[in-house]
Amino acid sequence: MLPHIHVMKPTVISVPAIRPFSFAECLRFLDRQLDDCLHVIDGAAVRKVLTIMDRTILTELTGDDEGVHVRILDDGSGSITHADVRNHVRDLFDMDRDIIPFYELLTEHDDLAYMPKIFRGLRMIGIPDLFEALCWSIIGQQINLAFAHRIKRRLVMDYGSSMIHGGAPHYAFPRAEVLADAKPEDLRAMQLSRSKVDYIIGIARAVAEGKVSREVLRHMEDVAERRRSLMELSGVGPWTANYVLMKTMRDPSSIPHGDAGMIKALVDHGMIADRKDKAGIERFFVRFPGWESYTSFYLWRSLYR
Repeated sequence: MLPHIHVMKPTVISVPAIRPFSFAECLRFLDRQLDDCLHVIDGAAVRKVLTIMDRTILTELTGDDEGVHVRILDDGSGSITHADVRNHVRDLFDMDRDIIPFYELLTEHDDLAYMPKIFRGLRMIGIPDLFEALCWSIIGQQINLAFAHRIKRRLVMDYGSSMIHGGAPHYAFPRAEVLADAKPEDLRAMQLSRSKVDYIIGIARAVAEGKVSREVLRHMEDVAERRRSLMELSGVGPWTANYVLMKTMRDPSSIPHGDAGMIKALVDHGMIADRKDKAGIERFFVRFPGWESYTSFYLWRSLYR
């Protein structure tokens, strides 16, 4: 797919956050020396293509303790409003959530009391695009994070769209309609297993046909129904469903059970005896009612201290 090239006068939109908020901490989480092709870290800024209501804009994101500043480098068709951009960025950085109650719970746990100090203002950075979150979860099943990022890069570069800035392409995740028509043998050439290829194409078709979407999930009765609905998709088990509920639907109570990084962090903190201590994991999360997703996210962050 040919890159979109467009020149415009940059526009800056300020998006305030409920404090405590730290763009620097969010940036540290994004800048984990992983080969993520969907954003570019440049000093204290992040360049990223945002997909809003099926339209793409190229942005440069900076910020401080007050919020995020969105510099629009390329507005694509120009049909996205500033309000749409603000809403998307608030969702991306979970900026409307008061995390003080979470910090109060952390300080009650001696081994985690350092988190509100060292990671203060870190928000759970989401994946607003449901299809992207589902695909990323499928790609990452049973392989290490570095390899998963390499496969994602191949998928994005071959099937995603791009916008040019400073002579360099900046990528958006492939649309479901595009991957729904992908040839299985081409995806297999990216080192995706046969089953993962089937899962991704099947999910792409379900999303393209409107059988699953954020709106469909949002109108369900509760998180249990959303989880059951996601797990009806081939390839989506409890870990994938909970990850998507965390990162896209912003459910505060989802735990990515079985996640290798989360389990490692729990072992490192002495919260469980070993990686198979399922009862210990349950006992641990009981102490964080309504904040299980954030607790999981901060445990992931602790791996990069």
